[in-house]
Amino acid sequence: MTFQPPRTMMDFFRRSQGVWYTQRSVHHFDLVADQSGESLLYVEVLEATDDRCRAVCEQQGIDPQLAAGGASFMWQEHGKAEPPDPDKAAILVDIPQGAHQGKLLRNQGYVEKIPVVSRYWFAEDGVLTIETEYETNQGQERCWFLTEDFRVRAITVRMLGGIYMMTYCSERRLPQVQDLQAMANAHFT
Repeated sequence: MTFQPPRTMMDFFRRSQGVWYTQRSVHHFDLVADQSGESLLYVEVLEATDDRCRAVCEQQGIDPQLAAGGASFMWQEHGKAEPPDPDKAAILVDIPQGAHQGKLLRNQGYVEKIPVVSRYWFAEDGVLTIETEYETNQGQERCWFLTEDFRVRAITVRMLGGIYMMTYCSERRLPQVQDLQAMANAHFT
């Protein structure tokens, strides 16, 4: 069967659910310390009725009835022993505006840690583009799945004086315990 990339935000969230190993290269165009490295990304799909989705909608002055659902994104430094803090999760809420586009409400942005509204759209080939206007920056993130378990993200951040930062991430879904057990059972049965 041929892989079909997601074309709606909720499908994108569902396909992203799980734990991802991320390798990132960060290129700053000023004298900021290198932030390249490895991390784990935890993604949880949220129903539209989830209290976290409702809270983000209310924070942004948007009717929660317009939400299709959302997702919680938590990052953890690779190799860190303790789990990520759910209170620091970025909560994204999908407000569709047509078949393959809409708005994303966020309790905190990727570039500036403030509540923000982004606009998104999916291209015919499944590439997701998210554009965000912050108080002093503009961010654009592009993300696409190469397979069900491997995806790529490219991010640019622009300030008034030009491009400030570019980031490239490759992300591989980590198998869960039940996946490993199923593979072992299939192999040894």
